[in-house]
Amino acid sequence: MRKFAQKDRLLAVARKQEVDKPPCICPGGMMNMISRDIMVKSGCLWPEAHMDSEKMAALTYALNEAGGFENYGVPFCMTVEAEAMGAKVNMGDLICEPHVVDSPLKSTSQVNLLQQIDVNSGRVKVVLDAIKILKAKNTDVPIIGNVTGPVSTAGTLVDMSVLMREFRKKPADAEKLMNFIVENLVVYAKAQVEAGADVVCISEPSGTGEILGPQIFRDFTIKYVNRVLDAVDVPVKIVHICGKLKRVYQIIPEFHCNIFSFDAIVPIMEIKPFIPEMAVMGNVSSFALGEVSSEKVKSLVKLAMTKGADVVAPACGLSTTTPLINIQTMVETTKQEIVSL
Repeated sequence: MRKFAQKDRLLAVARKQEVDKPPCICPGGMMNMISRDIMVKSGCLWPEAHMDSEKMAALTYALNEAGGFENYGVPFCMTVEAEAMGAKVNMGDLICEPHVVDSPLKSTSQVNLLQQIDVNSGRVKVVLDAIKILKAKNTDVPIIGNVTGPVSTAGTLVDMSVLMREFRKKPADAEKLMNFIVENLVVYAKAQVEAGADVVCISEPSGTGEILGPQIFRDFTIKYVNRVLDAVDVPVKIVHICGKLKRVYQIIPEFHCNIFSFDAIVPIMEIKPFIPEMAVMGNVSSFALGEVSSEKVKSLVKLAMTKGADVVAPACGLSTTTPLINIQTMVETTKQEIVSL
């Protein structure tokens, strides 16, 4: 079989076509790929790289060049959208990712207090410019643009406990908030594609079936994620959902994506029969990647491949203390023959 270029390989897997090996990726966004080792190696450090398009692009480019994940992915956090709509964000430091420190709403009924996303200013523009820089490099590496899921975005604009309550008690107000958020996420996602993103990944750490239950998961997470997915014209669409998924296995096929990613707690062999039309992405423990030896990483990657991972990836965002050698080992192991453990 011919050797695939990195972009072509990911596209083929998304189309359920045979490839030479599984892609090994980490999208970015909530699924942060950046470690302190690569920051130091590239000279592009946090928090500056969150606010500088040249450094943002250079950082993800450097990881791929160092034998890391077979993609570029920006941004490196899940606060860009909330900040653009009015939340206050602490930009973190060399170890800690940006995080929301003040939500602008007390209730879903206060949607009028939010701002529209402006693609020409702030960190939204930084992300878009970083994608343009990566596109201009004209490599065979897929560029993944990342969008925080609608429920997770809502849960940073209003307290998550309030949001959960008002999904049930004030569904009309909750839907107005979700409609506003989705309209803005669509603008942002479309701008990423226009800037050069080959892939869009939507991560929903808060919009999980484990928290919401099957009906609200369908009515809010699936419904609004699909509205974003349907608005963007890219050949590869990834959805990542955190937490236990057993209660919602049967409705996951309703997502309009071609690659599905999930937490380390979800067994690949258990979920795979429920999503035969999707490529399965996962789900090597992010905690383990930050703590174990490279030899153990090899075993974990081989296990994921043996269990049926079509795309090998961390199960969540990496800790910045994750050794670069462990990331490199992930990629290198996917190039070796699959063996039974």
